[in-house]
Amino acid sequence: MVFPYQRKPRICVLTYKALTGLVLSAESRFRDRAEITVDEYVLDDAMFRGRQIEQQGDVDVVVSAGYNAAVLRSQLELPVASIDVTGFDLLHALKTARSIAPRIGLVVYRGSISELDSVKDLLLVELEQLTYETLAEARECMLQLKGRGIEVVVGSSLIVGLAEQLGMRGVLFYTAGSIDRALEKAIEIGENAIRQSARSENLNAILSHLHEAILAVDNRHRITAINPPMRQILDLGEEEPIGRRLPDIASELSLAGVLDGQPDEAEVVVQLRRGNYLMSRTGIRERGLNTGALLTLRETAAIHRADSTIRSQRRTRSVSARYSFDLITGTSAALSYARSVAERCARTSSTVLITGETGTGKELFAQAIHNASARKLGPFVALNCASFPESLLESELFGYEEGSFTGSRKGGKSGLFEAAHTGTVFLDEIGDMPISLQTRLLRVLQEREVVRLGSNSPVSIDVRVIAATHRSLEDRIADGQFRADLYYRLNILQVALPPLRERAEDLPLLAGQLLESKLREVGSAQRAERMLQPLLPALTSYAWPGNIRELENLMERFAVFLFGAKDAGSVDYGLFLREAPELTRRDNGLVPEPSGEPASLELSIEHDDATIRAALQRSRGNRQLAAQMLGISRTTLWRRLRDLGEPA
Repeated sequence: MVFPYQRKPRICVLTYKALTGLVLSAESRFRDRAEITVDEYVLDDAMFRGRQIEQQGDVDVVVSAGYNAAVLRSQLELPVASIDVTGFDLLHALKTARSIAPRIGLVVYRGSISELDSVKDLLLVELEQLTYETLAEARECMLQLKGRGIEVVVGSSLIVGLAEQLGMRGVLFYTAGSIDRALEKAIEIGENAIRQSARSENLNAILSHLHEAILAVDNRHRITAINPPMRQILDLGEEEPIGRRLPDIASELSLAGVLDGQPDEAEVVVQLRRGNYLMSRTGIRERGLNTGALLTLRETAAIHRADSTIRSQRRTRSVSARYSFDLITGTSAALSYARSVAERCARTSSTVLITGETGTGKELFAQAIHNASARKLGPFVALNCASFPESLLESELFGYEEGSFTGSRKGGKSGLFEAAHTGTVFLDEIGDMPISLQTRLLRVLQEREVVRLGSNSPVSIDVRVIAATHRSLEDRIADGQFRADLYYRLNILQVALPPLRERAEDLPLLAGQLLESKLREVGSAQRAERMLQPLLPALTSYAWPGNIRELENLMERFAVFLFGAKDAGSVDYGLFLREAPELTRRDNGLVPEPSGEPASLELSIEHDDATIRAALQRSRGNRQLAAQMLGISRTTLWRRLRDLGEPA
């Protein structure tokens, strides 16, 4: 029975020719209880399709028969229900075969059916049984029967197909009853999986409200439940861990011991990348059997307090500037102009507004202006106006007196402007500042004094203000989201930073420096310039909407990909392009050539004939995929195949 809040089980039947008709007939009988799809695949193709189904995650159970079912069950995590043969099915098939010819061959997967030897005389048939475990053995069995003059063979859909290829008659030993039994079994498995999934969702809803980091696994190490604190510790981001094996995500947290029946572990101190934790491993037992395990991580109290304090201070205050103009990489005309404007700004104490897209280096320029100014010995205090709620942002900017609000610190606290006295205040994302605070900021810029929350006494300050935004403040003014008078107060000196797509000549140098740094971080001795060269056409064809920040992230991804590579010739650049789909996506980020055609992403690397043939074999003849693996265009692949004498 399918309850109203549950969906129907989703079942995929992987069948082959002779069996397909029986399955399609059964599908109509089970349509109201399950969503059934039927695909014709056999052997390696069935395995490939099974892996596709598992990756897509939209099927609960796979159904198949004989050799296919055995191979799928050994390779897939997904449940596989087999179509089995009963004695009645076999007798019915032998009777049908007897009406065709008196001598019958029976070819079965693995073990023979010894009981048939005692009853074959009763059936008035001359029966020869053969078994197989591989496709090659199945073909050999059929050739043997053909050589012995056998005209009709009973077996699976694979055997029937082989018989017909050799000019023999084939009789399928499955019946409609075989299919019905397999589908009944698959529906039961699917309904159990759906109920288990519902229980896991309920458990996750409960766990999400707990402060401890918790996850649960089943007896196959697959994660069944996880809460947000644990996701954060494991750095999962938006990645979905449910259904994945815990050892593949964090081997140091493996629950293999308790799953194997070892005693539970309570509050063992472990050191992870994010800090020290008290870890507990607990087995989950049902009716005396281990059905799963629970992992709990708790921060130690002292580390938690220290970490909270450090993170709080780092979040609110950065009192020094690290970057100078010498560290700004690039020689393009657009960057050189922006740098010259910023250097002029550094000679004064006037307010500066830095504009530019996300990731163009606005804070880097702000620090460089500070370090080149007369205020370089003073503090550089930065704050992101978009990262705080309005009430907290006000207290961070202007400070507060003791008792000014619930939870305020004893003795009060100085604000950002006071902390930056004689130095520079950098207000990042100024366009996102709440309009109610813009009035107070305007007064600070005009009067050069600040009044703490809960106080009536102004405090004089000597600060230089540098603001930055990726938004159009003119548009924000038109929308009523930004004060025009504050804009004119901020926009005394302006530095407009060019996006990376307007600095194409800087990209190789930037990418090289970033990759060199990331390679050292992962412990690789490779030189960035050699490894990067084949990838440059793809990099320069991309528009980089995330600018330098996006380039840095991609170079880190590439450095990890290159780990262990001996040289550029051993690197599968085509495979990396599959791991960096933004570089090959035609509908997002690519800069058109002057003709309007998408820029070529072909890598400057030559492939020998064997490599090209291997790529075609790995892609199962799919030339589009083979071209991506090789990092070349389909046109280039077609030309190389033509040179090799392959059909176009």
